[in-house]
Amino acid sequence: MRVVRTWSAGLMLLAACKGSPEDGPQGGQAGAGKAMPVQVQALAPGQVRDTSEYVATLISRSSITVFPQVAGYVQEIPVRPGTRVKQGDVLLVVDPRQQRAGLRATQAQKAAAEAQREFAQSTRRRSAQLLKEGLQSQQDYDQAVAQAEQAEASARAIEAEMQVQEVQLGFYRVSAPFAGVVGNYPVKVGDFVTQQTPLTQLDQSRALEVSVQVPVERARDIKVGGTPVEVLDADGKVVVSAPVFFVAPTPSPATQLVEVKAAVENTVGLRAGQLVRASVVYETRDALQVPTFAVTRISSQSFVYVVGQGDGGTVAQRAPVSLGQVSGNAYEVTGGLDAGTQVVVSSIQLLRDGQPIQPTPVKPDAGDASHGVGGSGDGKPQPTGAGGSSTPAR
Repeated sequence: MRVVRTWSAGLMLLAACKGSPEDGPQGGQAGAGKAMPVQVQALAPGQVRDTSEYVATLISRSSITVFPQVAGYVQEIPVRPGTRVKQGDVLLVVDPRQQRAGLRATQAQKAAAEAQREFAQSTRRRSAQLLKEGLQSQQDYDQAVAQAEQAEASARAIEAEMQVQEVQLGFYRVSAPFAGVVGNYPVKVGDFVTQQTPLTQLDQSRALEVSVQVPVERARDIKVGGTPVEVLDADGKVVVSAPVFFVAPTPSPATQLVEVKAAVENTVGLRAGQLVRASVVYETRDALQVPTFAVTRISSQSFVYVVGQGDGGTVAQRAPVSLGQVSGNAYEVTGGLDAGTQVVVSSIQLLRDGQPIQPTPVKPDAGDASHGVGGSGDGKPQPTGAGGSSTPAR
């Protein structure tokens, strides 16, 4: 019994020496008057971009469906789908043999008409000479003139018909009206096609339109020629950018969204009809910014720790702050702080209001890692332990 009592008394004495966990943060560190080393950063203006990301469609500014201008059987398809062609390259050949036969017949008629015209003109010249010598009547001369004019008209009509047939014969070779990429061929050699039969698609992807559907309330913030639209890759990096050139005057009846278009020069291998990520930059302005990892939230209020002076020297003071847009890893400061204010950016989860600190400027190239001293290392504020939780302000 004496041994048990002696052991219990020793435990009680040890507990009394440790003290209470409420004596100060970090097991009495503040109570001992030790200043916590922290990194601080002075608030300075930075560029804030008011942006929204959407799914956009790329539209070829020169995209057509190719139709034949004549009817007949497909004789040849000299290019394959996906081939890049130049203006004038032949895309498809319709069998022209019947048209060529008709042209040869017309050429024979033209030769006969030209011979008849030459004979009529010669007769007219002889009649004029005979009329002058009094060897032919005026009536016979007038008849010779009429025959010459009729032969001339017949020859010209046949020449015009032959020209039409020659032009028509050229239509049997379907050519590319501009340079582009050939689409799929829904027809094959031997198929009979008419003027209503689609042959293929021709896309010119050098110049593309980025079509974005934006909410009606945001459309009023877009300025034609000023608001940029950025096409993003899978990592969110800007691929191409161009200003808006068109804003639809009315929203779509089906979606109640407003179509916005920007024309981009395609030098990065984009394709017409492709769905891409696009960011509309509604506004760019300069404003104070504070790192996201320096912000904590208690209830509905956002706070940061700033460098202040207390009875014991330099302390961390919790200051309320109003936040706006997020740009990169920083919030826009809309109220509560001034330029040049020293904000604590490390060991946020270990601080208490009024705690003595030993501030050192953050290294310019430290980036987000500046909060890793005693912090979580992942850029996310941790609970403050002061009756609330700390989450990134929104």
